[in-house]
Amino acid sequence: MQGLRTFPPLDKCMKHQDRTGPPQGTIFDIPTPSLTLDLPRLERNAAAMREKVRQLGVTLRPHVKTSKSIDVLRVLTGGDAIPITVSTLAEAHYFFEHGVTDILYAVGIAPAKLPEVAALIRAGCRLKIILDTPEAAAAVAAFSDANDLPIPTLIEIDTDGHRAGVAADDPLLIEIGRALGGNRAGVMTHAGASYDCRSDDETVAMAEQERSLTVEAAERLRAAGLACEIVSVGSTPTVHFGRNLDGVTEARAGVYAFGDLVQAELGTCAIDDIAIGVIASVIGHNRHHGRVLIDAGFLALSRDRGTAGMPLDWGYGAVCDAATGELLDDVFVSSTNQEHGIITSRSGEIDFDRFPIGSRVKILPNHACATAAAYGRYFVTDGSERVAATWDRVNGW
Repeated sequence: MQGLRTFPPLDKCMKHQDRTGPPQGTIFDIPTPSLTLDLPRLERNAAAMREKVRQLGVTLRPHVKTSKSIDVLRVLTGGDAIPITVSTLAEAHYFFEHGVTDILYAVGIAPAKLPEVAALIRAGCRLKIILDTPEAAAAVAAFSDANDLPIPTLIEIDTDGHRAGVAADDPLLIEIGRALGGNRAGVMTHAGASYDCRSDDETVAMAEQERSLTVEAAERLRAAGLACEIVSVGSTPTVHFGRNLDGVTEARAGVYAFGDLVQAELGTCAIDDIAIGVIASVIGHNRHHGRVLIDAGFLALSRDRGTAGMPLDWGYGAVCDAATGELLDDVFVSSTNQEHGIITSRSGEIDFDRFPIGSRVKILPNHACATAAAYGRYFVTDGSERVAATWDRVNGW
């Protein structure tokens, strides 16, 4: 198999180890483990989501916590200036510095972060924050008054009992809305329970539950005389399976950009749509136990086991031919140590000739966000083994 080529000469490896200079060569010339990004797949995924939200009649506010890259965002937007969602203030600074001005920081605000939020707003960033308690609302209002600076704030709504938020019918919703005063900008939710759905019908129902409860919360605020301009919903599964977004102003999704094995199991993408992968080298054979060892462990692949409860458990990643990206039947990364990944066979029989020492494989991730977080850049390919570019990403908080 072409994907089972041996290591390049040492001098070629060393040229890439210094992380400098323009991209050159192929995925067989880069150090391992490395993160690759298939540009044609990314472009197809981006175009499909833009068309989906166009049909739904809402604004797309992509969540960049998956990619953390301005180069990826330019593909997602199709060249348009659109709002984004971030998960860290480091992302907010990075994307603002690259010209993005409408940003939602979609993690409940810690009051200690308000000075940093204020600095971004004063610099011209239209940054919005979220919260779900009267105490946090009071802290934002007090800070806003003390600094004579409005801080646009969305109230997080609990539409599925999955994680955070205030219920749409909870009296606290109105209390929070009043406490925010002029900082109140709208409501938002994230139906994380969509990841527990096991059929298309279940996910369709969850998407409608997400929509209807968030709209209900907005209507309750308005009925109480409290303005509610933004109604923001979203997760990749609920946007993908949503049938209508009446009453909603914007949809947020992130992992659709890359896809991953969890998304493939949920039905939002196919294996052939997954745009990122970890290139790893075969470093050992344990013939007695039927194991192939690679140099990508849990630090390179993440410990995410998102497919563990799904119809097909992919362990720590699916194994593909490095050059073609084609899925290798019957094998997967069944366990990891810090720097070791262990490939085994579902049938119990593994063909070691398929994995010569020094050859390379591509591992598709369970959770694209978690796996990508281990890397500072993407090796961007053109759909083949050729490395066409390197794109940096921002990590940290």
